[in-house]
Amino acid sequence: MPKRGYHHGNLRQALVEAALDLIREKGPTGFTLSEAAKQAGVTPAAVYRHFAGREDLIAETARQGYEIFADVMQFAYDKGQPSALAAFEATGRAYLAFARKHPGHYIAMFESGVSVNRTPELAAVAQRARSVLERAAADLSEHIPPEKRPPPSMFSAHIWALSHGVVELFARNSPGAQSPFPPEDLLESGIGVYLRGLGLIKPDS
Repeated sequence: MPKRGYHHGNLRQALVEAALDLIREKGPTGFTLSEAAKQAGVTPAAVYRHFAGREDLIAETARQGYEIFADVMQFAYDKGQPSALAAFEATGRAYLAFARKHPGHYIAMFESGVSVNRTPELAAVAQRARSVLERAAADLSEHIPPEKRPPPSMFSAHIWALSHGVVELFARNSPGAQSPFPPEDLLESGIGVYLRGLGLIKPDS
């Protein structure tokens, strides 16, 4: 692949873009800062003006991914309004759509091993993304009798885990993980089973 290069002195962003290419190609631990520098068309020494190491570069890539992710989730939530059910289901689908459209960011966010608390900025935007799904779960939880109502954070965590599992096993071409159903159908039916169990949709829906 030809060097990406950078313009107007935006070396930091050029390195993030290089990291995205390398993450998609080699995984988050399969490249060095020197390779990222080469991909961006600069010397390795120039990288250290912005990032102390590879994990710092990946953390910034993850932070930018969470910014996109939070916006995508918020858009899905808003689009589903005023129906709490539609808003909740839309956020689940948005997770899958994000993973497909932004694989480099997704890997940096969820598969790199870099802690979401590595920087305050990363932690804050990750919480913003989580809060959208938690808000959708809280809206929907209001329709469950209090004695049967799971905490919204648990409710949203279940759906997040289901969405993540579908992505990892069936939407990323994982070896040995074949399904006769499209990932979208798996996710939708899985969410449906969960919501039926909570009594939020009718058994024949």
